[in-house]
Amino acid sequence: MSRAPRVAVFDYESGNVHSAVKALVAAGADAVLTRDRKESLEADGLLVPGVGAFQAVRDALHAHGGDEIIDRRLAGGRPVLGICVGMQVLFTHGVERGHDTEGLGEWPGAVTELNAPVLPHMGWNTVEPGADSILFRGIEQERFYFVHSYAAQSWELDVIPPFPQPVLTWSTYGDPFLAAVENGPLSATQFHPEKSGEAGIQLLRNWVESL
Repeated sequence: MSRAPRVAVFDYESGNVHSAVKALVAAGADAVLTRDRKESLEADGLLVPGVGAFQAVRDALHAHGGDEIIDRRLAGGRPVLGICVGMQVLFTHGVERGHDTEGLGEWPGAVTELNAPVLPHMGWNTVEPGADSILFRGIEQERFYFVHSYAAQSWELDVIPPFPQPVLTWSTYGDPFLAAVENGPLSATQFHPEKSGEAGIQLLRNWVESL
């Protein structure tokens, strides 16, 4: 019997981490909540949660060395999955309430306020997965749980062949926004898979099985 993939959930004091661990275990991972650098670097997968404001999450990641851990893992082709604000901080910068905050810069572009009459966008919504998505395999028609007022609303990374094109998944609340990105070892979802019932567990299972 092969061992379950080891997934480190990076603990930098940003909410909802225990439900993420439970969801990963349900998805078949050997999941551990940790901020240990060695363990975070050596795990088969690293999950970066995120709840709250862009700047607070960015600052907490910096304070616990998470930015360097993410960068080192990606440089070695080792998988990382960001969730909610853990996705947003991967972009170059975020603009919240007039404050422009530098992100981790793994992807170019800005995270900005959704253009919708009611914020936050809270509740279940459909998504439109890109072709050849691994994350959404078998769950293309499902709904996922969102809680956010900000998102990346465009994609600016120009990938030149022979490198594979990123798989982009969109959703709409007011205007279209990125619900998920799969870009080599780096993937992310704007919604919360750990709050999205069986569809969310299956998405995490798809990711875990790809490790």
